[in-house]
Amino acid sequence: MSSKIEDLESAVLELPEKGRARLAKVLLLSLEDPAAESTDQAWIEEAEHRYEEIRRGDVEAQDSDEVFREARARRR
Repeated sequence: MSSKIEDLESAVLELPEKGRARLAKVLLLSLEDPAAESTDQAWIEEAEHRYEEIRRGDVEAQDSDEVFREARARRR
């Protein structure tokens, strides 16, 4: 590890907890793929759509254990 990074790490660890948390959040966000946010939003919209279909009775929910059991049986 370079001396600059080690110095920075030492300085950051001396920050109060809230400061470290804020810095951690900024650093983590800087590593995320910008497309991930739109993907997350798309999944939220899909989940809401599926919930509404179930609520209206357009589709019937199935227990995941049963779905996987049927899938395994078909694979054989």
